[in-house]
Amino acid sequence: MIRLNPEQRVFVTERHLATLTTLRGDGSPHVVPVAFTWDPDAGVARVTTNRASAKARHAGLAPAGGPRPRAALCQVDGGRWITLEGTVEVVTDQDEVDDAVVRYGRRYRPLADNPERIVLRLTPDRVMCSTYMKE
Repeated sequence: MIRLNPEQRVFVTERHLATLTTLRGDGSPHVVPVAFTWDPDAGVARVTTNRASAKARHAGLAPAGGPRPRAALCQVDGGRWITLEGTVEVVTDQDEVDDAVVRYGRRYRPLADNPERIVLRLTPDRVMCSTYMKE
């Protein structure tokens, strides 16, 4: 499990947007702005989205028995940046969706109820960042 250092942990809790890059079925990148939350205990980033969104479709493209799709979250603020790269999966478990909504509300703003909301869970296996955010 990836553990972020103190500077990285602070950065991913500040109110910034990021880009999420997922891959379409043809392998081309799909890049969209997103808000996300970092769960330090689970070592995962979560993006709330609608069930029918393109990013949700791309995250669900894992072939039967094949590896999970990969994605990257990249947050930038001036010269500071961090990219979390790893596997992504669609989560519909209501407890995890509710937890993601609470975390989102703390970092950004409260969300209105949305019965179509799901979570994209990114489990990073690689962290890249600006030089002064490294240990």
